[in-house]
Amino acid sequence: MQELRPIREVVQDIGLKEDDVEYYGDYKAKLKLSTYQQLQAKPDGNLVLVSAITPTPAGEGKTTTSIGLSMGLNRIGKKSIVTLREPSLGPLFGMKGGATGGGMTQVHPVDDINMHFTGDLHAVTAAHNLISAVVDNHIFRQKEPQLDPRQIVWNRVMDMNDRSLRKIVIGLGGKRNGFPRETNFSISASSEVMAILGLAESYADLKERIGNIFLGYTYDNKPVYLKELNITGAVAALLRDALKPNIVQTSDGTPAFVHGGPFANIAQGTCSVLSMKAALKLADYVITEAGFGFDLGAEKFFDIVARKSGLNPKAVVLIATIRALKMHGGRDIKELNEPDPAAVKRGIPNLLKHIQNICHFGVPAVVAINRFNSDTDAEIKVVSDMMDSRGVEWAVIDSAARGSAGAVNLAEKVTAITAHDEHYHTLYEMDTTIEEKVEKVCKDIYGSEAVDFTKEARRAIQRISKLGLDKLPVCIAKTQKSLSDNPELLGRPKDFLITVRDVQISSGAGFLVPVTGDMLLMPGLPKTPTAENVDIDENGEVTGMF
Repeated sequence: MQELRPIREVVQDIGLKEDDVEYYGDYKAKLKLSTYQQLQAKPDGNLVLVSAITPTPAGEGKTTTSIGLSMGLNRIGKKSIVTLREPSLGPLFGMKGGATGGGMTQVHPVDDINMHFTGDLHAVTAAHNLISAVVDNHIFRQKEPQLDPRQIVWNRVMDMNDRSLRKIVIGLGGKRNGFPRETNFSISASSEVMAILGLAESYADLKERIGNIFLGYTYDNKPVYLKELNITGAVAALLRDALKPNIVQTSDGTPAFVHGGPFANIAQGTCSVLSMKAALKLADYVITEAGFGFDLGAEKFFDIVARKSGLNPKAVVLIATIRALKMHGGRDIKELNEPDPAAVKRGIPNLLKHIQNICHFGVPAVVAINRFNSDTDAEIKVVSDMMDSRGVEWAVIDSAARGSAGAVNLAEKVTAITAHDEHYHTLYEMDTTIEEKVEKVCKDIYGSEAVDFTKEARRAIQRISKLGLDKLPVCIAKTQKSLSDNPELLGRPKDFLITVRDVQISSGAGFLVPVTGDMLLMPGLPKTPTAENVDIDENGEVTGMF
């Protein structure tokens, strides 16, 4: 990696002036919202969405591939910016470690981005918990509208994996401490405030969305929205700086936007609309990633993010790794470094299903084989031969080992398939019922035979319909470990049932959240969390995140 460039030089490369940004030290900056507004008259570049097949627990390198592809495009003379989500401290200190790419393909400064960065995650946490505190104070003071403590749907959040907070009781200790009631903590990335931050395009938009957050019901079953508690402005004020997109740099010193951090298994799973739209005004090609597999982040990108924002992805890069294909072909996680072309072949149906899913949205695609050191030529040939036999574009990318040079082939394939004027199409129409939307995603994208709505889910749908919110898109919460809602079903499952056990309201973000299977909104730490390996030396250097 070359020495980090001062961020002032980096922003100048994309045509920004000194006073277009706010500086956070030598290597980080935020784009001013006034600058964003000034950019609107410029034409858009091409948006490319990076997704993946159903991943292994360690992930398939979407961030690494996204950064590498952007670097590769710059290497062949195209002006490119990569736009990524901000990492969460939960996974950072849990199982996955850092989320800033790998090897010669990263966004920098790595330690800052992985931890406190510019404070966006902390602002989201504070804003969410301000709402929580005001809700309980509202109950304690018996203010109008009088919230029924038994029907409050707003919880608390923290940016850490802590399974002991999944179900808690608050208000203990007597009359002075409020009303005892059950509640829970979720991880900050799953907060509706985070989803709103990722979708809002101005302070006015931010405030309107915050005001529309659904909090619960009164004793006579009337809905209560946040705007009725008169704190919309205060919540938005906590997010004043967090709404501004962050600008950093890649391993080769080219610009990158890292902003917003909703998870894709429980929220929309993409970086902020602001960062993508700003980047499109500043570059010929904008590379963005959608979390987890195509069935989660990418479907939500098309049906929620792009639908609401007017973004138009010109191509999809679908990442496949030999490791993941061997896992779907029946090999144990501990055996994925062992050569096994037969297992790769057995795992191909998972890849083919995701390719089929891309076709639902009418966007051209290229399969990127993200090469690991343990991959053999014979294993890669299994994939390339299958793609050739089906007329699917593909390229090997090894930018983690070779930097931008390892992404040139993929970059050239991407420039070729984005040369069209077609507009993507959504999977379902907004005026269909909640059940129809859910069934469309489950059957067409996941491949389920049917969908079972529990009694609790059907009651929730009835309540939502009475509130007039049934025409919102659906953001299905589902395990990322399988196309089904059962994490044990690998490969391309057949004849399975999706169970929807609840439907939650995210009216501020503008979508509904059907919850499937045993989906958890607060992850737990593994037996040996990454936190046990992280350290800092006398010079302030952090080690052990990867």
